[in-house]
Amino acid sequence: MTGPLSGIRVVDFSRVLAGPLCARTLQDLGAEVIKIEPPSPDVSRFAFPSTDGMSGYYAQQNAGKRNVSINLNLPGAYELVLKLCDTADVVVENFRAGTLNFFGLDYDTLSKRNPKLIYASITGYGQGGPWRSRMAYAPTVQAEAGFTHNSIRHYGEALAEPRTDSLSHADVYTGLQGVIAILAALNSRQKSGQGQYIDIAMAATLLAVNERAHVDLSDDDIGAEPAVLGATDCSFFIGPQGDEFTVATSIIGSLTFPSWLRAMRRVDLIEDPRFATAAARRLNFGLLHQIIQSWILTFPDMATLDAQFDEAKIAMGEIRSIKELASSEWSDYWGAVQRVPDRSGGEYRLPGRPWHFSGDQLSPIGAPAFQGEHNFAVFGELGISEEELKRLSEAGVLVSHRRAQGPDATAKTTSEPGQAA
Repeated sequence: MTGPLSGIRVVDFSRVLAGPLCARTLQDLGAEVIKIEPPSPDVSRFAFPSTDGMSGYYAQQNAGKRNVSINLNLPGAYELVLKLCDTADVVVENFRAGTLNFFGLDYDTLSKRNPKLIYASITGYGQGGPWRSRMAYAPTVQAEAGFTHNSIRHYGEALAEPRTDSLSHADVYTGLQGVIAILAALNSRQKSGQGQYIDIAMAATLLAVNERAHVDLSDDDIGAEPAVLGATDCSFFIGPQGDEFTVATSIIGSLTFPSWLRAMRRVDLIEDPRFATAAARRLNFGLLHQIIQSWILTFPDMATLDAQFDEAKIAMGEIRSIKELASSEWSDYWGAVQRVPDRSGGEYRLPGRPWHFSGDQLSPIGAPAFQGEHNFAVFGELGISEEELKRLSEAGVLVSHRRAQGPDATAKTTSEPGQAA
């Protein structure tokens, strides 16, 4: 591995999204990540669509990680995992609070053996407090943390029925906040020589990343106002040739409204009492929208309109699908989409990295591993003999599968090093 985190080893106990994304991001930055799966595998392996038992969802969050699969309920398994964690710089897990304590893989136990260990736990509501034992998924945490409420309040009239966003924002944001915390702890360890425990809550994350939380937390009545148009709201229009785009500057805000008037060559509207203040513009937003829409439809093409917006320092962007963005010149320049083997002779197209470093070269995104694919390689590096690893495989302690196996499937193990059944 190459990159700014080269030389850092991460043991990843997590599954599905928040934890795997956190560990995958550390790997993208150059860390070595070893994912530990139980015999009943990460359920994201079964997501649709999949190729030969390897789902694209699993690949996106786990591509390039080494993989060991171990049955912690059988004799000999615990000692293997302890030995592996002794070599780790970071442990990531996202089980319900206290789950890994049952297996003796909690921070207190591991840090006594490895004082430099940084241990990050991701849960819905944290390791303590009255909600510590609650199950948590992105939609439920989004409901609890105001995300769904704000969506309904803002777009309620346009929704056929109240619903949350289809993307798992709580998981993704929390995974990235986990990365930030781990990087901070690694920096602290450089100075102190000591690791530490990091407790990361999805609900707290959604509050932290909500740039307008202060509105709802204030004592005045603006937070209760339905369909409040914020300072950074986007306004959607249909372009001159039926093309959709979004203008990402507020029409309402007092700092930005004059820019719109300059772009429209309608500075006279600033004297119109219907639009003279932010409150008036909010009240008469439908009429203002209609005026701007009519002006936009006078342009012959998107390029001409974009030039006039650019002159007035207003950002405009086309509404594209992911595939359309991936086929753009910008995507080619940035490397925004990368091709990764799907382990069946084909390939996935997965998101690339969001950073370019001037002094570090990042490794290409690796292929997703089969369950238990690196059992022999990883534990062999810890000094465990091939004969012992074969014995552990035959006993069902180490498990490997080439295809994703359901929770009720009969375990198929292999005695051949480095091969998945």
